[in-house]
Amino acid sequence: MSGVPELTAPRRAKKLSVTERVTEHGLKVIVVRKPGVPLVEMRLRLPFASARATHPARSALLSDAMLTGVARLDRAGLAAAVQALGGEISVGVDADRLMIGGNVLATNLRPLLELLAAVLNDATYPDDEVGTERERLVEKLAIARSRAGVIAGEALAHRMWGEHPYARGLPDVDTVSATTPAQVRKLHADMVRPRRAVLVLVGDVSPSRVLDQVDAALAGWTGVAPVGRIPPLPESEPGPLLVVDRPGSVQSSLRMGAAAVPRSDERYPALQLANLIFGGYFSSRWTENIREDKGYTYGPHSRIDHNVLGSSLMFDVEVATEVTAAALLETLYELGRIASLPVTAAEVDSVRQYAIGSLALSTATQAGLAATLSALAAFGLGLDWITEYPGRLAKVGVDEVSTAAAEFFAPARLTSVVVGDAHTITAPLAALVAVTADP
Repeated sequence: MSGVPELTAPRRAKKLSVTERVTEHGLKVIVVRKPGVPLVEMRLRLPFASARATHPARSALLSDAMLTGVARLDRAGLAAAVQALGGEISVGVDADRLMIGGNVLATNLRPLLELLAAVLNDATYPDDEVGTERERLVEKLAIARSRAGVIAGEALAHRMWGEHPYARGLPDVDTVSATTPAQVRKLHADMVRPRRAVLVLVGDVSPSRVLDQVDAALAGWTGVAPVGRIPPLPESEPGPLLVVDRPGSVQSSLRMGAAAVPRSDERYPALQLANLIFGGYFSSRWTENIREDKGYTYGPHSRIDHNVLGSSLMFDVEVATEVTAAALLETLYELGRIASLPVTAAEVDSVRQYAIGSLALSTATQAGLAATLSALAAFGLGLDWITEYPGRLAKVGVDEVSTAAAEFFAPARLTSVVVGDAHTITAPLAALVAVTADP
């Protein structure tokens, strides 16, 4: 008789050493020696939150145009200089942070840091380059907002958080179009500062030598960014299911969300396991029901999102228009079942192994470890959290997972949005739940 072999006990992770230093100008530098590949992964995280309505447009344009030139090099020259080192640099931004990431051969880290310093201190944002990036951004936003999933995500964020900055996932097109190069340059001058920023470097390097290289290369990067007065994240109000009309749509996009707890909370390991059981991986209950059994969707997914001001439990799925109500019914059934009935020991053991293995895989590479450490740094967590978390997962019992499921997965606490052909889906949905229409 053949069968799938039992999962083995997780291997003990190799011990890594981390070295930290805060520079004279307030930059926190974290260096981890991880030998094996002669590369260094770099992640520079700068706090970039703002309550100003124009901020998302300006920060998105800054991110897109940041590498278009420095004092000594134009866009092509800067790109060529990075490539000559065998390296890469990229920039991204969200509601919490500006991220400058990259990698380079370990022997070329010092010159890459010097190029980074040029970007931080002397990015020029030429008028013509900013104009080009502005046009591209407007086009990208138009394409993004033509997608039902994006429409649903924005509608859910607005319902959960109102006018809070976290509800502005994508910038407004008109505001982007009105943004000037001078405004982008001013945002850089105000916000791209070392105080409270975190630089993570992971690779086959000598930490003490790297710290000295950072000190030398970034010595001229100074200043303190203003501390934004961001309001607390409001509590989301469940309310009726919001239907956003997308006439003629052949599928519906369902989004649901509610507050969760951060990684530092003692309940988090149990919540993560409950989420995996419900919809967080391919063998989850939600997937087995509406994909494998019913065939309503290619794949539903639930996850825990972490932002500086709060964490959220989020659910998303795309289904054919004609089965929208049926898919919601099965989703509510699975939510009610996990919230009201105990999970099984077999389920907990399976997702525990998955969670431990996923963390190990995500931090096994230099890039994965650098990205994880950068994300954790925003919450005051570090390498200790990575090494200790498998042990926290191992201690979680069935009762704790069931308690977390009852607390966080109750359908009545979720805020819900569906985007689709309202003429077709509203009546069937209203037979299941209270429904309201997008005004």
